Amino acid sequence: MKDFWTTIEGYITSFSDMLGMPLFVVLIGGGVFFMIYSGFVPFRYYMRAIKALKSKDNDAPGQISSFEALTSAIAATVGMGSISGVAVAITMGGPGAIFWMWVSAAAGMATKFFEGSLTIMYKGKDSEGELQGGPMYMITKGLGPKWKPMAVFFSIFGLIGTLCLWQANQLTEAITSVLHHDTGLEATFGIKLGIGVTICALVSVVILGGIKRISKVSSKVVPGMVALYFILVAYIIFTNLPEVPAVFSSIFEGAFNFKAGAGGLAGTAIIIGVRRATLVNEAGVGTASMMHGASRNKQPIREGLVAMIGPSIDSGLVCTLTALAILINGNYEVSQIQGIEIAMNSFERSIPGLGNYLLMFMVTIFAFSTMFSYSYYGVKCTSFLFGAKYAEYYNYFFLLMLVVGSVISLDVVVGIVDSAYALMAFPTMLTMFVLAPKVKREMKKYFAS
Repeated sequence: MKDFWTTIEGYITSFSDMLGMPLFVVLIGGGVFFMIYSGFVPFRYYMRAIKALKSKDNDAPGQISSFEALTSAIAATVGMGSISGVAVAITMGGPGAIFWMWVSAAAGMATKFFEGSLTIMYKGKDSEGELQGGPMYMITKGLGPKWKPMAVFFSIFGLIGTLCLWQANQLTEAITSVLHHDTGLEATFGIKLGIGVTICALVSVVILGGIKRISKVSSKVVPGMVALYFILVAYIIFTNLPEVPAVFSSIFEGAFNFKAGAGGLAGTAIIIGVRRATLVNEAGVGTASMMHGASRNKQPIREGLVAMIGPSIDSGLVCTLTALAILINGNYEVSQIQGIEIAMNSFERSIPGLGNYLLMFMVTIFAFSTMFSYSYYGVKCTSFLFGAKYAEYYNYFFLLMLVVGSVISLDVVVGIVDSAYALMAFPTMLTMFVLAPKVKREMKKYFAS
């Protein structure tokens, strides 16, 4: 039986690796295209995007405000990916992977602008007549009913990609790491299972209340947790200032060290950096457009401006903070993929006796906030595939898979999530390429007025 599961794990990892380069071409190439095609909107109108957060269309169809949509989307992205995802990127691709996460963040802002705009332009009705947004409706309303198989394809992999296997796995690893540090207790299957069941119970309290409860919790939690994390890492940076120049040097050297060829260190850094940034900011994957599609907004371009703020916070600010904290004191040269444990060890070295617990606190908040928002994405995919009246049943499947994610290996989790995200990104990006001229026309009208 063990050999069987080892073989399955190998197939999952190999398939995920195979999708790495195509995903890089689509997301980075697409992001650069959107950046140029939009006339560099993310750089020219960032402050206008901040101001757009205050705008409200209370009489517009939708369930939440643009601000709640943004914070709920960020709650999904500023999570375990911003901490353990960065650690995984560094252990797999070296410090240079962080530079390519920055590149992906900049490209992701342009992609999110088009994604947020299109999800308002092409809302569709579910089986109960409720207006919804997301790639499945962008495809069927923007490209036409004959493209529905592609919308179904997206939704199927959306059910897998939004299961929060990563978050459950890494939160369990963080808890067992603290237990081992304090008591010497080993992370047995039974202990992991117990942690998974506890996570499942706590998450159920919020997600079974629907999108309004999720958005209310996220809008209150997200700003505070980002601020607290910034303060924590700022302390580490200022108490290790002499090390900071060497950290940035290692990032740039790793990113552009082509001595071993495109398949060597730099090539690995590029692919890993982009894949991890994809997990963090989700630009082009299609998840955030489901959240922004629920906002009360009559102006597609305004929602696009709000949406593009996301990557600058998650894979820009928060990932950079994590990378600096890890590279200053972290022993990241390991023989196998590691995630949250690398980050926790680094924080403990920087703040002896306390860093472990402070990061544990942040990790817990990050992980739960992500789980709240991800459940909504799966509900929307279920609603599209099977009808709105069956959508609520997805939450029970989602909760069960949190327990599964707590006990399976990180290698399998990385392979499943990366594969699902790639297969969600391909139809989403294709749709946005085709519909980009529609956004361009709306841009001219919006900015002219």
